[in-house]
Amino acid sequence: MNAPFEMTAPAATTVESKQKILLADDDPAIRQILVRLLSEENYLVLTAANGVEALVLSESAKVDLVLLDLNMPVKNGWETFEQMSSRNPLLPIILITARPNQFFPALASGVGALLEKPLDFTKLFHTIHDLLAEPQAERLARLTGRSASFSYVPPILSEAGSRM
Repeated sequence: MNAPFEMTAPAATTVESKQKILLADDDPAIRQILVRLLSEENYLVLTAANGVEALVLSESAKVDLVLLDLNMPVKNGWETFEQMSSRNPLLPIILITARPNQFFPALASGVGALLEKPLDFTKLFHTIHDLLAEPQAERLARLTGRSASFSYVPPILSEAGSRM
């Protein structure tokens, strides 16, 4: 007796299976380079130039992670973070900033990570990977102020800056 033969299509990466990252930064050059680099890492990247655009996109499209600049026009990054995390507490958010002294506010806020500009792209990719793989219970613990991991990536120091 012959058993029925079933043929399955080879696994392919489709747009639907790519993880979506929302990138909110008012600097077009930063958006352009991050879109290119993240796309090469097989992420689908949605972009916003300010906090209002970021909130609209986060509501209308299911995103897996947000890269959020703190210094933006219309609605700054902190206001945007507060609204996003209150609407979707399980959404991993990475703050990126050139502002000094944001470590303690970021730690207290429950954000997943704080990366300072200029960005170290290797560390950025590791941080994205780690937050996407993070258990939901740990994410909720961080947001509610309980003990949880937090990632802080200081700016890259140039050779001239490191000798000071």
